[in-house]
Amino acid sequence: MRFLFLGAGAIGTYVGGSLAAAGEDVTFIERPETAALIAEHGLRIRTADRTQVVTEVTVHGTAAEALAAGPYDIGVFALKSFDTGTALAELLATGHDVPTILSLQNGVDNEATIAAALGADRVLAGTVATAVSKPGVGEVVEEKHRGIGVALGHRLSEELVAALDRAGLSGKPFADAGSMKWSKLLTNLTGNATSAILDRSVAELFADKSSYGIEVAVLRECLAVMKALGHRVVDLPGTPVRALALATRLPRFIAQPALTRALGAGRGDKMPSFHIDLHGGRGRTEVSFLNGAVARHGEAAGVPTPVNALLTSTLEALSAGDLPIDTYRHDPDALLARL
Repeated sequence: MRFLFLGAGAIGTYVGGSLAAAGEDVTFIERPETAALIAEHGLRIRTADRTQVVTEVTVHGTAAEALAAGPYDIGVFALKSFDTGTALAELLATGHDVPTILSLQNGVDNEATIAAALGADRVLAGTVATAVSKPGVGEVVEEKHRGIGVALGHRLSEELVAALDRAGLSGKPFADAGSMKWSKLLTNLTGNATSAILDRSVAELFADKSSYGIEVAVLRECLAVMKALGHRVVDLPGTPVRALALATRLPRFIAQPALTRALGAGRGDKMPSFHIDLHGGRGRTEVSFLNGAVARHGEAAGVPTPVNALLTSTLEALSAGDLPIDTYRHDPDALLARL
């Protein structure tokens, strides 16, 4: 298969580099300076048992150059959700044929955005459960291998799952795209927005009585919206999402220690993405596409989602500088008072 990756970020480098190492035809679109570095040094993928240097990739500095060298079977979006619209506009502006897009993005609305621009038959839903970090340009580290989910129902679905498997990426088919994407959203919500707002690690959040209550409320609201929309909780590759959902219904004295160990201790010192974005001064996060999506879909379905709505508006205000960054630092009771 011929793949076109928009960007060589952590997921793009990991998936695209692994596919190229397995013999697939892989092209990247990157900024010219990054494209030059990758063209010179290749991609470096570190896993638990080996390090691969992948040089058999093509890198273009513009979308026009890349699409002119097409056609491609699949384009891959591993972008932040707030970049989806811009990426689509850049591809369409070239006047060249745009391939079917596989969205490996977090959030539940990117596929609808892509379908609105390209057509419903030109988008494939996917989700990456494997944990990956990016220490440098063209270099990724596989921190915990789990696998990649791909929704069935598209003519390329099964061929794509097979290609991922051949590349050692553990592709897994899912019959229900909505259940797959919403189950991934459930995992993305744990400790993410609250960690950024309170400036606490996930382990600290789940160990503290007040912030634990916030976290459970976030998940319960998401589960209520999923039920209203007809989506089931499904286990993702290497990720027991149904056990996470069950824990939200268990008594605190049983669930809190288990969730603290499972969700907090396993992360070590690594902070969630929203914390990295906020405290790194990036000026925006994906909160409106994660917690905000729960609130929007909840409102449309008539399901109250006050906690997700509050976390969304609060983190957006902190990111924009409308609230001082230390407004709720280490103070979950102040955040709870807003409810």
